[in-house]
Amino acid sequence: MKHWTLEDIPWDRYDPSKVDPEILKVIKAAAMVERNAADYTAYLRNVFHDDSYFADMAGHWEAEEIQHGDALGRWAEMADPSFDYRDAFRRFREGYQIPIDVDASTRGSRTGELIARCIVETGTSSFYSALRDAAEEPVLKEICHRVAGDEFRHYKMFYTHMKKYLDRENIPTWRRIMVAVSRIKESEDDELSYAYYCANFDDSHPYDRKTANLAYAARAFSCYRAPHVERASNMVLKAAGIRPHGRFGRFFGSMMWKYVSKRSRRLEEDLKAAA
Repeated sequence: MKHWTLEDIPWDRYDPSKVDPEILKVIKAAAMVERNAADYTAYLRNVFHDDSYFADMAGHWEAEEIQHGDALGRWAEMADPSFDYRDAFRRFREGYQIPIDVDASTRGSRTGELIARCIVETGTSSFYSALRDAAEEPVLKEICHRVAGDEFRHYKMFYTHMKKYLDRENIPTWRRIMVAVSRIKESEDDELSYAYYCANFDDSHPYDRKTANLAYAARAFSCYRAPHVERASNMVLKAAGIRPHGRFGRFFGSMMWKYVSKRSRRLEEDLKAAA
C-alpha cells in the first residue's frame, strides 16, 4: 500500500481561528521526537545486525516517522510563524542523543526490544488519536488521524516480528510484563521534556527538566479520554502476553483510565500553581 505524503494533506483547509495554543505547544514538541527517528533506526539495526528483513523494515519505519515530524512541524509553523521547526530540531539534536553504538538490546533480548517498541507505538498511537479528537483545526485533525493510523500499523509490525523471536528465545510472560512496565516508566524520561523545551523556548531560558516535564505532561494528558486509554491498555496487555479481553484485561483498562484521569487533574493543578 502506498504511504501518504505531505502533498496528501489538505493544507488549504487550514483555519487559524480553530488553533488551540495549548495543543500547539504539544505539537511542536511531538514534531521534534518524531523527526528524531534516525538514531533509533541505527540502534535497532545494530541490535538486529544479522536480520536483513528487519533492517529493511526499520528503514521504512524511519522514513514514515521523519515524515510525521515534518508534517507536524509544517503545521506548527503555519500556526505560529515565529516557530522555526528546523532550528528547534537542531537545538534538540545538540542536547539530546541516545547511545547507538551497541550490538545487543538494552532489554536483554530481541524479544524484549520488540516488546519495548510495541509499548512505544502503543503510546504514540493513543496519543495522536487523543490529539485528533481534541483538536478542532481541520488540518491538524487530518495529520493526527494519519499519524495515529501509521503508529498502530507500526505496532502490528513490531508485534508480528516479536512473535518470531519469542518462538526462538522462549521469553516467559513475567519477563515480557517486566519489559513492558519498565518501558512505560521511561515515557517520562528526558526526551519529551527536552523536546518541549527546545520547541517552545529559546536559549535565553535555561532548561529545567521538572518544569518542562510538567508543562508537556499537563497539556498532553488533558487530551485523553476513556476510549483512548482502553485501546492503549489492550495493546499493552497483548504485547506483554496477557489476554486483553478477559476479566483481568477489563480490570486493567479501568484502572489505567482512573490513573490517567486522576493524573491529568493533578497535573493541571500543579501547572496552575506553578504559573
